[in-house]
Amino acid sequence: MTPPLHLSLAGQAVEVLRELVLTGEIPAGARVNEVELAQRLGISRGPLREAIRHLASEGLLVLVPHRGASVPTADADEVRALFELRTALECAAAGLAASRRTEADVVRLRAVCEESRRAYSAGERFPYRLDLAFHQSLLDAARSPRIAEQVRLVQQRVVLLRSGLRDDPPHQHASLDDHDALVAAVAAGEPGPASDAMRRHLARVCAQMLTSLG
Repeated sequence: MTPPLHLSLAGQAVEVLRELVLTGEIPAGARVNEVELAQRLGISRGPLREAIRHLASEGLLVLVPHRGASVPTADADEVRALFELRTALECAAAGLAASRRTEADVVRLRAVCEESRRAYSAGERFPYRLDLAFHQSLLDAARSPRIAEQVRLVQQRVVLLRSGLRDDPPHQHASLDDHDALVAAVAAGEPGPASDAMRRHLARVCAQMLTSLG
């Protein structure tokens, strides 16, 4: 269970460090330089170490005694395990979203899809923030806080592993099409098709990641 953090220097450091890891600014396999990072954030190493422990509890960092923290690297077994869990959780969430969504939920989902396409058309590397925003909007529509809590942790780890892999523009375009299909099924109030669309989407993302690893 992830330990709670107070709204403190450590809490602020968590969000900054999370961003550095998920965007790949601190790349997979790299060690976290505590001295350099503390200076950059303008904090002492105490709050920074608390932030590091918090992110390690989420699986975004690996702590090794006497060696410090590093960003984990992707391997095929880890990718498969994460997507097995993610598929079980998010297919259920997609079905619930189709049953429980409001018109406001549908509007939000469509807005994220439109923003993602604008970013893609502008040549932007498919940003993790928009992918997470889409899946978060779907989870909001599902209205299942327990599922949402677990999905967030799994999604972060997938984003982390993807940050170290090469870009694949055709895959990015296909992901946008997948998102549109999911929104259509959710908007139509069709739990079965929504769940199936999510399953196809995640299977393709998993396959693409495994190909990139190879």
